[in-house]
Amino acid sequence: MNKPVLVSFLVSGDPNPDATLKFMKTLDKYSGVIELGIPFSDPVADGPTIQAADVRSLSNNFKIAKSFEVLKEFRKESDTPVILMTYYNPVYKRGIENFVIQAKEAGANGLIIVDLPLQEATEYRKICKKHEMGTVFLAAPNTPEERLKISDEASTEFLYLISTFGITGARDTFEQMTFDFIKRARTTCKGKICVGFGISKGSHAESLIEQGADGVIVGSAFVDIIKNYGDSKEALVKLEELAKELSEGIDKGYEKRK
Repeated sequence: MNKPVLVSFLVSGDPNPDATLKFMKTLDKYSGVIELGIPFSDPVADGPTIQAADVRSLSNNFKIAKSFEVLKEFRKESDTPVILMTYYNPVYKRGIENFVIQAKEAGANGLIIVDLPLQEATEYRKICKKHEMGTVFLAAPNTPEERLKISDEASTEFLYLISTFGITGARDTFEQMTFDFIKRARTTCKGKICVGFGISKGSHAESLIEQGADGVIVGSAFVDIIKNYGDSKEALVKLEELAKELSEGIDKGYEKRK
């Protein structure tokens, strides 16, 4: 990522695998990275919107292997980086190395394991390095300076900055705390920093990029569209419209900080 990018999040299998593939192709036009969530029964970091998407996917008996299949199909048409997002339990049950190998074979560029603390990720990081799988760790506004540096060093793709405290979900505005956090991370971190949680408008993207972010991560706003329109042409139109708006906001923010 050189120019700031849009990182678009979807829950794999919501509402069905074929729809996910269509959604990925649609968002690909404006996305620098796609984050594909593997549905999980207890997504503690996610708000009601993404939790409901997980339920919709799992209710159709959607399995991890299906997420890999969707990605393999996407790889036939696109080389846009894809980060798989999951929780530690499915990775542990499958075997860390086995999971990483299968994700790599499917075409994943990196992994986010939301609930795996950095201090307990030594084995996981070694395995990812061995198989050339990218890693993404998370940092919050109250993350101490030293831990922020370590999290940055451990994140080979980008460091995921959580914009605020709490769970995922769209919001109207961002507090000064978020902007201060981006500035602090910008001076502390050597790698890429992307901001997520609550971004749903082009104006949000513009302000966050202007402060120094390398990318914005948008999930709930896209998932809301899928909830409302399902597997339909209208959903594709709405997803593209929002992605375009966010991309334009990113460009405006980047121009302002040049």
